Amino acid sequence: MPSVFILKTLIRRRESFLSENAELLVITGMSGAGRSTAGKVLEDLGWYLVDNLPPALISSLVDLVSKTAPEVGHLAVAVDVRGRSFFSALNQALVELAERGIGHRLLFLDAEDSSLVRRFESVRRPHPLQGDGTILDGIHRERERVATIRESADVIVDTSTLNIHQLATRIVDLFSEEGEARHTVTVMSFGFKYGLPTDVDLVADMRFLPNPFWIPELKGHTGEEEPVRDFVLAQDGALEFIDAYALALRPVLEGYQ
Repeated sequence: MPSVFILKTLIRRRESFLSENAELLVITGMSGAGRSTAGKVLEDLGWYLVDNLPPALISSLVDLVSKTAPEVGHLAVAVDVRGRSFFSALNQALVELAERGIGHRLLFLDAEDSSLVRRFESVRRPHPLQGDGTILDGIHRERERVATIRESADVIVDTSTLNIHQLATRIVDLFSEEGEARHTVTVMSFGFKYGLPTDVDLVADMRFLPNPFWIPELKGHTGEEEPVRDFVLAQDGALEFIDAYALALRPVLEGYQ
């Protein structure tokens, strides 16, 4: 089966509980389907993630965040069968959120049985519900428990054929504010005689341009001041280089995404 995601109601009625643009996302699904990866990606996107919270406490968590951390605009709660008997309260917890008018979305991560078995075997860990049986026995027990939750999910992502990078991109596409993966680009200047910065990814050697340090009237200025900027950008090839370098970065950034 090809990887698919089903958007039943991507934008549900959202009544703010923290601020005008606040969101609550409940993450659940099959064990081994990528919940940890999804959680890490959401944290990178600025979501506040609470993992393995008993479902009965979700409503209380919302109240706590609204009172003590109103700056939190994106709250994600991950729950699954690791919560044992607590997990059975998830349906009621979702009903309570709806009754209180707390807008939320439910993300369900799924995968084919064969894919889940391979993943558990690769890390040599038992399924949470395996008991004395096989991994497949645990998967079947879990599917019975989550069947009604899956039916009520707003977003279902099938990760059967997705690697962790593809799943990360899918989560970003669905839950980032821009709707696509974001990059943080830092442009900095340094002196080659001091060595390369330790966290540099790409280096552009600009020493083909005259060094303003050797211009007497500019020597006392920094590169953040207009006289130095104007001098550098006025040199032959400076603007052409910048335009060409920015153009060359387009496929690079797409590949990073």
